[in-house]
Amino acid sequence: MKLLIIPARGGSKRIPNKNIKNFAGKPIIEWSIETGFNANYFDQIIVSTDDQGIKLVAESAGAKVPFIRPKNISGDFSTTLDVIKHAVNWYKAEGHSLTDITCLYPTSPLTTVKDLRQALYVFNNNNNIKQNAFIFSATKFPSSLQRAFYLNKSGFSKMFHPEYYSTRSQDLENAYYDAGQFYIASPNVWLKKDNIFEGSKPYFLPRWRVQDIDTLEDWEMAEKLFEINKIN
Repeated sequence: MKLLIIPARGGSKRIPNKNIKNFAGKPIIEWSIETGFNANYFDQIIVSTDDQGIKLVAESAGAKVPFIRPKNISGDFSTTLDVIKHAVNWYKAEGHSLTDITCLYPTSPLTTVKDLRQALYVFNNNNNIKQNAFIFSATKFPSSLQRAFYLNKSGFSKMFHPEYYSTRSQDLENAYYDAGQFYIASPNVWLKKDNIFEGSKPYFLPRWRVQDIDTLEDWEMAEKLFEINKIN
């Protein structure tokens, strides 16, 4: 079984009801569900949630909610790995044979069907990745982290790496970060690896199609990018 899991807990504090808040005309989680269906790849699309309101919205959009997520993996400090491992073990206990598992976040309206399909293609055509690694969405920092600075206790700037102050920007290392859209791996990799980003294969996205949504400002930026790009 090729399984798509959308992890969507309730209780968001910075954006109340974030996972079912209206985004471009529909609850934001519906965009992820729709992208999953339009990929024409998955045998089953499920939502892992602890919230009855999210459950109803997900089911009305066509996704399945085969279980209610336990409270011990539904808190502020629960990780994506915790949630996917629980789902894998649940399906195994039910006697299902899983071949690959994709996690797609519920607040990923900028994810395109094309990107998801291409990432799945890379996964399915590389045995080393299938056996040992994740494929995850990533993008490039707009400037080198070697020039980054922080504020000291007095509010003044201090470089993390002052030794690179005079180095030309083109001679500095590029840095990348998790785009927070999707993660693909075999069931065994999901169960055995404790770090998605170490030794895995990034699938790169342009920065103008990446927006983490944690605050209302993030939400507004995502709406603007969605309108510009006309995703899906």
